[in-house]
Amino acid sequence: MTVSSTPMNLTRAAHVGISVSNLDASIAFYQALTGREPVVADETMHSVPFGMSQGLPTAKLRYATINLDNSLGIDLIEFQEPVGERTNGVANRPGSMHLCFRVDDFDAVYQRMKQVGYDFLGEGYTFLAGEVTPDAALGTKVAYFNDPDGTNLEIIQPKGGFAG
Repeated sequence: MTVSSTPMNLTRAAHVGISVSNLDASIAFYQALTGREPVVADETMHSVPFGMSQGLPTAKLRYATINLDNSLGIDLIEFQEPVGERTNGVANRPGSMHLCFRVDDFDAVYQRMKQVGYDFLGEGYTFLAGEVTPDAALGTKVAYFNDPDGTNLEIIQPKGGFAG
């Protein structure tokens, strides 16, 4: 694919869409994670043209939206037709992505999440000298985990260059 270098000025995110296998289970997971009720709880879409706009033969789906403080919506989408296969989006696979939640007190949030049963992919981590630039980003704390469908998620207490 060749893309022009002409800026499109897309500078504001509206939402992130996450395909899920079970809408009800995913709503429960993201409600517990965010402490937010969905603003859209169980809506549907069904359309051949809408599906075709996504490169699919049709689209029949259920969805819910949970809004975060910074106006970013998390759209949870359960495709009923056609049903997709799990991607197993491991972090180093091109095309995989993650959703990152900013926290003010990493240690408290991390410990609370561990206590209630969140399975982290590894231990929480603090960036040290020689591992990251700029030096102002030293001390940034991160931890990674997955939702029930394997979507990559992160918590971060950013410093310096990551604090943007």
